[in-house]
Amino acid sequence: MAELRWDPFIRDWTMVASNRQNRPQMPKDWCPFCPSSGNVPDYEVMEYDNDFPALRQDPPKPDDVATDFFKVRPCYGKCEVILYSPEHTVTLPELSGEHMGKLVDLWCERFSAMRTYAKIKYIFIFENRGEAVGVTMPHPHGQIYGYPFLPKKLELETHSAKEYYVQTGHCLFCDYLKNEEKEKKRIIFRNDSFTVFLPFFSAYPYGVCIQSNRHIQYITDLTAAEKKGLGAAVRDTAGMLDSLFGYKFPYMMCMHNAPVNCGDFSKDFHFHIEFYPPMRSAEKQKYNASSETGAWAACNPTCPEEKAGELRAAYKRFLERKEKYNL
Repeated sequence: MAELRWDPFIRDWTMVASNRQNRPQMPKDWCPFCPSSGNVPDYEVMEYDNDFPALRQDPPKPDDVATDFFKVRPCYGKCEVILYSPEHTVTLPELSGEHMGKLVDLWCERFSAMRTYAKIKYIFIFENRGEAVGVTMPHPHGQIYGYPFLPKKLELETHSAKEYYVQTGHCLFCDYLKNEEKEKKRIIFRNDSFTVFLPFFSAYPYGVCIQSNRHIQYITDLTAAEKKGLGAAVRDTAGMLDSLFGYKFPYMMCMHNAPVNCGDFSKDFHFHIEFYPPMRSAEKQKYNASSETGAWAACNPTCPEEKAGELRAAYKRFLERKEKYNL
């Protein structure tokens, strides 16, 4: 069974993909993403078509379950895996600036390629890291989904940004960053192209955001210098999180580009990356329980300003370690 089913209550599509139940727990002595497995060639960074896609270029005909009331559509789209390195145990903070540049170039290359499919309306670059967020494959990798619809969160975000622009003539994201910079309390670090901060309203204790300093909509809008800045910001953010408690910190990393093939977002949307780390302390996990899941009413059990201070201290430790070991 593989299809999209319409939820009329929240006006969004659910991907039904029973084939993903067959995803294996990999044996500890074999990895299909390591060149030594024989499953992939030698590489530095690489795109790999997902073996268990929720969305496909050649989707099967939906099951015969639709009625005049219950709506279904084919699960058209694309699901790709982005392999960060051939090294099985390497982490993002351990990658060189040159290597991160190749990874950013691959993200851009795959975004441009996926954008050519007119039916795709949103391209989502993301990474799930750690068993706490359900990762079954420890080899360093991320993913890219090309959806044939605009997912609800992104629909709300783009609508809010467009409404703000109509009311003020300003980009909501640009104004938000200006106000964070004015307050300074939640800014963690920045480089010439990107700023890393813990949002005023963060629902996660360590849910940092990376935002481009220049007003752009897509990762493919980045200049060569900005691509270098993005690679450094992503790598150093992961290193900062790892330095919080001295272990490989789990997170979900979500890149928000503007939608594609469905309108002009040049004035009101702004490229940024959101992190969702599930930990609220070294040993305790923040669970999304009934309020968060059933009512979409977020609750952060910590103070963002205090956590921003912890993150700045962790970033300093990461920089000291990077300098000591010439990372």
